[in-house]
Amino acid sequence: MNKLSVIITTYNKPEYLSKVLLGFSIQTNRNFEIVIADDGSRDDTRELIDWYRQNTALEIQHVWHEDRGFQKCAILNKAIVASSTDYLLFTDDDCVPRNDFVDVHLKNASPGYFLSGGYFKLSKTVTDQVVGEDILNQNIFNIKWLVNNGQPKTFKLSKLSRNSLYVSILNRITPTKATWNGHNVSGFKEDIIQVNGYNEEMNYGGLDRELGERLINKGIKGKQIRYKAICVHLDHPRPYKKTDLMKQNRAIRDNVKKNCITFTPNGIDKYIQ
Repeated sequence: MNKLSVIITTYNKPEYLSKVLLGFSIQTNRNFEIVIADDGSRDDTRELIDWYRQNTALEIQHVWHEDRGFQKCAILNKAIVASSTDYLLFTDDDCVPRNDFVDVHLKNASPGYFLSGGYFKLSKTVTDQVVGEDILNQNIFNIKWLVNNGQPKTFKLSKLSRNSLYVSILNRITPTKATWNGHNVSGFKEDIIQVNGYNEEMNYGGLDRELGERLINKGIKGKQIRYKAICVHLDHPRPYKKTDLMKQNRAIRDNVKKNCITFTPNGIDKYIQ
């Protein structure tokens, strides 16, 4: 692959989105466009995006629809249709990419596969301290800097290693399955459209995984790049996390796996001309 589209979901978090866009502004590989999948944010998000268009070299599309509650799957499907490349990288407005993030996804893309990454969760203490300079100089990916600024010292810090041999070993031995993780995952647009994109019946909790499970049923395999494609997650509350809706999502996913379902009837096809 020589170019991809980065699809970033957002909803009323311009301060966090700004940090994410700053991370993409310093990527070592510039062969990408950004498509913001905006689930109804206020004008301050649009103004922020306009600022980045005018003051950086980022190529940005802003796909927005009216705020009608949690409609993340719908705005993702609309953003997929709006994208102009054959390969798509998905992430969120709370995940700041390391400067080689795009390059890793481009170099590891392979027909018949999707790439499954993870994230490193910053503590609230560290999140509250992160400023633009810490992204530009990559402090937020420096283990020593993180620990000195209040990040608990655990084995999970090994996710941030830049040692290629160590990283390859970790990707091989990790017990974590290669799943479709909306904060750090990439795949071919054609494959996503063949399973009809995101299921718009899904609410928060497992909506990304459900798409990946349909892809797997279709014969697309997941490849683990958990320790290669690095982003850090900014801490924040999740008021939209509701147990009853998550149970409904779980039932949909169980049905997809049990019956080897590959196609959702309530998906992306309604937006394709």
